[in-house]
Amino acid sequence: MAENPREPSSAGQTRRRGAALEEAILRAAVDELTESGYAGLTMDKVAARAGTNKNAIYRRWPNRLALGIAAYRQLATTVQPTDTGTLRGDALEWLRRANRYWSSPLGAILRELLSAAGSASELLAQLQEQSADAAAAPWLTILGRAVARGEASPEALHPRVATVAMVLLRNEFVVRGVPTAPDDVLVEIVDEVYLPMVRGRGAPPA
Repeated sequence: MAENPREPSSAGQTRRRGAALEEAILRAAVDELTESGYAGLTMDKVAARAGTNKNAIYRRWPNRLALGIAAYRQLATTVQPTDTGTLRGDALEWLRRANRYWSSPLGAILRELLSAAGSASELLAQLQEQSADAAAAPWLTILGRAVARGEASPEALHPRVATVAMVLLRNEFVVRGVPTAPDDVLVEIVDEVYLPMVRGRGAPPA
């Protein structure tokens, strides 16, 4: 028989189970991440906010990092890139948007989680999968528009080509540790790396 997600406790209060309890825990973890970042996320705080006990959390997420990653994935959203009318304009606008995101409190949470995951390959893969999926889709949209305008060859529609600008920007934050990338760095990434690579795909040999 299916488990009732809510049933009266001995004290007469409603006790959540299954998906209802998991949702409450994740919502509490999201709130804690948003307010305090990963550094301030604790199982005690999440349990108190969710109105449950730590054992209920540990049964679902083995440690603080696993819970933090699950909560971050709840926060991530997909936004469609602006159509400026040119490949350069689209690419630069989207890179600027990404720079604002990585510089934001939510971006700081992602950087904290990436750093904390370290060599924990399974958890790191969850973050990289999330960020890779989120990164590739809008850039492929941008390239698709460029192909339709005749600014790029169909051969440019490749995920590795699409995301090279984002990878270079991410390196500024993760490898160099900058709090935000200067706009001239973004222009350099687009003009010196991204556009030449896109235009070189499918071009006849010199």
